Amino acid sequence: MTIQPGITIIGGGLAGCEAAWQAASRGISVTLFDMKPHSFSPAHSTPDLAELVCSNSFRSDDCSSAVGLLKEEMRTLHSLIMSAAAETKVPAGKALAVDRHRFARFITEKMESHPAITVSRREITEIPAASVDHPLTILATGPLTSDPMAKSLQHITGEHLAFYDAIAPIVSADSLDRDIIYQASRYDDGPGDYLNCPLGETEYKNFIKELAAADKVPLKSFEKQKYFEGCLPIEVMLERGEDTLRFGPMKPVGLPDPRTGRDPYAVIQLRKENIAASHYNMVGFQTKLTYSEQKRIFRMIPGMEQAEFERLGSIHRNTFVCGPEVLLASLQLKKRQDILLAGQITGVEGYVESTAMGLLAGINGARLLQDKKIIIPPEITAFGALVRHLTETEPKRFQPSNINFGLFPPIKTKEGKKIPKRMRGTIRAERALEALQSWKRDLDEK
Repeated sequence: MTIQPGITIIGGGLAGCEAAWQAASRGISVTLFDMKPHSFSPAHSTPDLAELVCSNSFRSDDCSSAVGLLKEEMRTLHSLIMSAAAETKVPAGKALAVDRHRFARFITEKMESHPAITVSRREITEIPAASVDHPLTILATGPLTSDPMAKSLQHITGEHLAFYDAIAPIVSADSLDRDIIYQASRYDDGPGDYLNCPLGETEYKNFIKELAAADKVPLKSFEKQKYFEGCLPIEVMLERGEDTLRFGPMKPVGLPDPRTGRDPYAVIQLRKENIAASHYNMVGFQTKLTYSEQKRIFRMIPGMEQAEFERLGSIHRNTFVCGPEVLLASLQLKKRQDILLAGQITGVEGYVESTAMGLLAGINGARLLQDKKIIIPPEITAFGALVRHLTETEPKRFQPSNINFGLFPPIKTKEGKKIPKRMRGTIRAERALEALQSWKRDLDEK
């Protein structure tokens, strides 16, 4: 394969690595910049590329769900991140979860060994001008984009927004009391892939009482509280009512305690962090409590009285642009079409969605350099639904979003025919994958 010049990619997270892989696989030379290990963001701790800083789960792998469909579309387009997940997955029921360290090491090795990819370990603080060797830049600096880089982007777009995302604690497995905690997945007959900490009514009410009164990490004077609805801190959820947690991350339905045969009043689920099952993630327990309060309050949970925490929860900034105002459907900036955005900075949320935008940016960058027509994914696909959200939403109503079927166009049926709710996801998936295959053929031919 003849290697053509070339794309500069800034940011070695999921989106940046996926973009590099897609472009390099199409014969484009790539220089991938990542600031680690010389500098670390508040959420990163290892020198590997594609480090997962929050959950180790890529969410549901059921193709009839929106995120499951998006993953299947990515597999169809030969996603590196999906290949890495398949190689390093850990049991998680119907979800796709990975051993985070093996996952990051797998991707790092792929990046460093690809003949068309040069990995440069240094921080870039402003968007470079186009050059003969690297006429295009893909910015994939993620939700923790540095202040200098954010200002560089704002100088071009005039649009810069930020909100704060929270991450959940990780606990050591051997510090858990398995006489109290039981293993089960929701509604499953077998042992299941989750550990469950059951709470009675009194235990739950004591827990939320302490949670409500606990010390939180205060926002700085220049920070504005604007959380993503799909990842609210537990203490923010609690402010909406005392039963909010019982109908959210502490929902007990379908998780009967084997000692009683009945669903508890509330449940906290723990999910494996690695293949060895030496550590578990507190599912849905994003928090901005102080570290000392996290230890005190989470050790009130039955079975976690002696819990040892590998990582405590924290909050971090999420930087993104207002896509409808600044992005073309190709993910190029309207004002500087030699720059493409990828990942969460585009205004998507979640590992899978961020990676998907990296995949598209890599494909589109390669096509631009090869003088090929940019082809936008059909709107009935998950890819197309995300692009549509990023570029066609009313700007005043725009906010970051995970993939969901609410972003898709309505299902077209014969007049008067109603599709049963249980069939809608399956029908959407079938139509989307058929449309994506046709789109893929166009990519290969045009």
